[in-house]
Amino acid sequence: MDIEIKNFTKKYGNQKAVDNISFTVKTGEVLGFLGPNGAGKTTTMKAITTYFAPSSGEITIGKYSVTREPEKIRSLIGYLPENNPLYQDMAVIDYLRYAALLQGVNKSEVDNRLLEMISVCGLEREKHKNIYELSKGYKQRVGLAQALIHNPEVLILDEPTSGLDPNQIIEIRELIKRIGKEKTVILSSHILAEVEATCDRILIINKGKIVADGTAEELRKHATGAEILTVQIEDGESNAIYKAIAALPNVHSVDFIKDNKNAFEIRSLPDSSSKRDIFNLCVKNGWVLTQLSSEETKLEDVFRELTHD
Repeated sequence: MDIEIKNFTKKYGNQKAVDNISFTVKTGEVLGFLGPNGAGKTTTMKAITTYFAPSSGEITIGKYSVTREPEKIRSLIGYLPENNPLYQDMAVIDYLRYAALLQGVNKSEVDNRLLEMISVCGLEREKHKNIYELSKGYKQRVGLAQALIHNPEVLILDEPTSGLDPNQIIEIRELIKRIGKEKTVILSSHILAEVEATCDRILIINKGKIVADGTAEELRKHATGAEILTVQIEDGESNAIYKAIAALPNVHSVDFIKDNKNAFEIRSLPDSSSKRDIFNLCVKNGWVLTQLSSEETKLEDVFRELTHD
């Protein structure tokens, strides 16, 4: 079931928390929703989950509107908020049973859903403990289980792996990827490596506006705009090598790499590559090419570039 956001704006007084944004998330897609604190991520997710109405614009899930049919929207969504509110004095299995009934799961199906969620979220050993007895990681699993208990069409996950250990993060990540093949998922996280490993597409919001939308690879290309190479060449005089590389037709700039006179950082012209020219240059001059590697822009670098003040 698709999520469609058209010209969504949310104001608090005269302050725009979200400013006229539009995007769509397709069924079977896991969208990574990124942005610095105060950028508008949580505001957008709360609007999708009918926590409040847009100041202007429209949000729909399938054919249903968050403003006109909020009750129907809530039945379609599983939501794990960042602070993960749980009834601490309830046993895990009792809480999940309560959540299932609250979400309208047919009484005849509740036991099967409980068993499935306890298995899927790795809660078998903890199911009879009171929630306050659990570690933060297991509380997070309980929160994820309650979001999934009614088999929703749409999942909204705000920091779903917060407090989990590395093994648990991998397990939850694989679970989200598996779920995402048949559901519509929006995932917000400050762990950019997790977003890159889990999400099909990444949307970055800053100061209430969308500043990037695409795959991780597309965002890297957008950020760099040009090929960056690290090259090391032996058996030649460094200044002569420098001048020869700088004269190549697809090279935009050359810099010496500190503390290594025969190593260079080379930036190619946009939409061009210098790799073949550099290789042929070395062959022509009898130089030994000991390193020729592309520098990959990290998602963290892209994020900083797009959200810095």
